[in-house]
Amino acid sequence: MSFEDFNISSQVKQAILEMGFSKPTPIQQKAIPEALKGIDITAQAQTGSGKTIAFAVPVLEKIFIPDKSPQAIILCPTRELCMQVADEIGRVGSKIKKLKVLAVYGGQPIGKQTRVLKKGVHIIVGTPGRVIDHIERGNLDLIGIESVVLDEADEMLEMGFKEDIEKILSNTPSQRQTLLFSATIPSEIREIAKKYQKNPKFIKISSNKKNLPKITQYFYKCDIKDKFDSLTRLIRAYDVKLVLIFCNTKKSVDFVKKHLKKQEFNVDALHGDMTQKARDKVMNKFRNGNINILVATDVAARGLDIDGVDVVINYDVAQNADDYTHRIGRTARAGKTGYAFSLVSKDEISRFNNIKKSNRISEKQIPTLLEINEIKSQLILDEIKKSKDNVDEYIKIIKKNEANSTELAARLLKMIIEN
Repeated sequence: MSFEDFNISSQVKQAILEMGFSKPTPIQQKAIPEALKGIDITAQAQTGSGKTIAFAVPVLEKIFIPDKSPQAIILCPTRELCMQVADEIGRVGSKIKKLKVLAVYGGQPIGKQTRVLKKGVHIIVGTPGRVIDHIERGNLDLIGIESVVLDEADEMLEMGFKEDIEKILSNTPSQRQTLLFSATIPSEIREIAKKYQKNPKFIKISSNKKNLPKITQYFYKCDIKDKFDSLTRLIRAYDVKLVLIFCNTKKSVDFVKKHLKKQEFNVDALHGDMTQKARDKVMNKFRNGNINILVATDVAARGLDIDGVDVVINYDVAQNADDYTHRIGRTARAGKTGYAFSLVSKDEISRFNNIKKSNRISEKQIPTLLEINEIKSQLILDEIKKSKDNVDEYIKIIKKNEANSTELAARLLKMIIEN
C-alpha cells in the first residue's frame, strides 16, 4: 500500500511525498481509511509508530479554509509534544493555502497566543491546562469543532489531566469525531472512550513485532558502584552522535550529568524541577547537536521526539514495561535503526525480569577497553558494507598503487577510530 491508495487530496499526498514518506506505517494503514469515514477510533500504538500522520490526514481533510474558527483540537501531554505535533500537521498541510495551525501551552505568554486566536485558527494543538485557560478567558470557542484528537492519552491521564480532558470534551459538539491514540489502554482510557466516543473502532498495533524491530536491545548486569564506569564504556564503544540516558530520579540525573562533564563529554540534563525556559534551552542544544548526550527523567522526557537518537541507555531500570517501551521508542525513529541498553544492578533484577518478559533483550558483558575498539571497528565496517556508493574509481587508484588491500583497510580503520 502507498499513500496514493488513500482517498485524500492531492495537496496532502504531495506534502507527504515531499516529507519523504511513500508507504504508510501499520497504524497509518489501519487508522486513516477508517477515520476518513468519519467514525471514532481508539488506537493503541507506540510513540514513533507514525500516529501523528495517522490523525493529521483525516483532520486536515475535513478543514474548510474560509471558516477561520477552530475546527479541530488535538490535546497532548507536554509542551514539547504540542510543538512537534503542530509542526508535523503544518508540514502535512503545507500545500493547503491559508491553513492556520496554532500550538497553545504553558510557559509561553498567553497574550501572544490570544492575539493569534483572534485572527483566526483552523487547528489548535494544546496541553489540556492551557486550552482550559483560553476557554475560561473567552479566547477559545469550541462550538465549531468537528475533530478532537487525544494524543498519548495514557500519559495525559498519568499527569493528572483527566478532569481537564473531560471538561474540554464536554465543551465540544456531540456530533464531533473523536480520535484517541494511546500506547496503553488502562481502565481510565476505556472509561473515557465509553463516555465520549460513539461506537469506536479499536485498532491495535503490536509494539513488539511492528514498532520495535530495528532496536537492538541489550542488558548488562553490574554492581551499583560500577554503573557509571559501565555507562562511559558503552558510550565510548558505540561512539554515537546522539545518546539519551534515562534515570529514575533528579538526584541520579544530576550525578550522571556532573560526572560525565568531568570526563569532558558534551552533556546536559532535563528534570521536572527545571523551568520551561531552561528545558527549552537544553532541548534546542540537543536538537542542534551542541550537546550529544542528554540525561533525563521519564517525566521530563515525555513527548520528546528527536530524530537521530542512536542509543537509549537505561542507567536506572524503568519502573515498568510501559515506561521501558516509551523510553526505548525514542530511538529508531522513521525507519532508522537504534540501540537500547539497560544497566541492571542486583536490587533491580526483579523489576527488570518483568520488563524482559515482553521484550527481546539479550544479555551482554560490559566491554573491556580492548573490546571497545573491536565494537567501534565492527560498527564502522557494518556501515561500509551497507553503502551502495559506486567505488570503481577508488578501486582503480588502489590497484594502481599496488597496495596490499587488507593492510590498507586496516590502516584506514585505525585512522578513523583514533581520530
